[in-house]
Amino acid sequence: MTAIVETAPAKINLALHVRRRRADGYHELETLFAFCRDGDVVTVERAAATTLTLTGPFAGVLAGESQDDNLVMRAVRAFQARFAVADHYAITLDKHLPVASGIGGGSADAAATLRALARLHGIVPDHVDLFGIAGELGADVPACLLGRTARGESKGDALQPLEPLGERPVLLVNPGVGVSTAAVFGRWDGDDRGPLGQGEVMAAATAGRNDLEPPARAIAPEIDAVLALLEASPGVVFSRMSGSGATCFAIFQDAAARDAAADAARTRDWWALATFLR
Repeated sequence: MTAIVETAPAKINLALHVRRRRADGYHELETLFAFCRDGDVVTVERAAATTLTLTGPFAGVLAGESQDDNLVMRAVRAFQARFAVADHYAITLDKHLPVASGIGGGSADAAATLRALARLHGIVPDHVDLFGIAGELGADVPACLLGRTARGESKGDALQPLEPLGERPVLLVNPGVGVSTAAVFGRWDGDDRGPLGQGEVMAAATAGRNDLEPPARAIAPEIDAVLALLEASPGVVFSRMSGSGATCFAIFQDAAARDAAADAARTRDWWALATFLR
């Protein structure tokens, strides 16, 4: 079989309610996941030895990371153990999403690796053991493995698939700042501001909030300027910070309005991805 190519699409949190800290150290969450058309790309093919090659504009950020710690390699080892597979693979991670930016990143890469390995070995993509592996790799990995609009509860890994949002124009903007997820959760004030509403996705998102936005903005004040630009952009329908930041997003009425906002962001030397929801 030839190489298997899987997109690791950027994840956004349309809303993210933090309800409480759990005894296991995680936080009880209620969130609405959505996914973009574009992101990183993972290529997997059989080989004599398992290797990971990093390419793309953000490859250098991961270059100093031990391959044993990389989520892609952890996903490979977990897959081999769970399915009793002794094969080796040549893996290429084409890294286009900024690291530590609240849009999936490593979680999306791990999920794409699992999907690619499943295809390579003829395993159905919704196999319960794939989701078992995903849950062990990280709280966002099951949602990234599912790869569609969903409500997440518990750690974010108890998933309820929802109706797709359709190909709405969306812009992701990061001011070039990496924010530690642990640091942001560490600054959460502990107040339960109430549950995430039910019903139509965008209505629930609009009525909701991101409880991690205030601590993230305290750590990275650059987020303020990004949100201000997005909120003031003509044609914007909805904007918010995603996850634990620092990436923010805006959904637009049309692609032309989105692209104009992307140009404005790039004039500030910010990273911007003009894409569509899926």
